[in-house]
Amino acid sequence: MRKPMMQHSYEIRPRANRGGVDLISDTLPFGRLWFRDSSGALRYARFVSRSNCATVIVYDASGAVLQRQEF
Repeated sequence: MRKPMMQHSYEIRPRANRGGVDLISDTLPFGRLWFRDSSGALRYARFVSRSNCATVIVYDASGAVLQRQEF
């Protein structure tokens, strides 16, 4: 019997001091990681969850959803 694939969920939010973005998830070892831009955070999320399904949601400073990707 095959084991069901886990669904990972990530959020990419701009930092309060306007110095890059945070990648936030319960699956990350420290809860959040800092990146210079959202493309780097997105690449890292894809790499970490390469054997699982994942959803990444990118937010802007006001909290509106800019982009949603599932892979």
